[in-house]
Amino acid sequence: MDDWIAIVAIFVGLPWLILHYITKWKTAPTLTNDDEALLEELFQLSRRLDDRMETVERLVAADNPEFTPRRLPARDELPETKLADFDRALSRRTAK
Repeated sequence: MDDWIAIVAIFVGLPWLILHYITKWKTAPTLTNDDEALLEELFQLSRRLDDRMETVERLVAADNPEFTPRRLPARDELPETKLADFDRALSRRTAK
């Protein structure tokens, strides 16, 4: 009797479980137009806030020469050598 339960579990239960979750994965909701619009709005808001922070930092730096900004560097301020080294290391790793 125990053998039949194991056989049924392997040949019926396991494929049913796998197919069930594949179907759930394929019918999962994707980004809608409203979601994309919200993301675009949030992105624009973050850009405006970043511009405001830069303005405030420039004003404070003009009043206090010892002031150093404590925020993360912008993408264009990052050193290119580190990114190039990362890209080379990543390409070597994926080539293996």
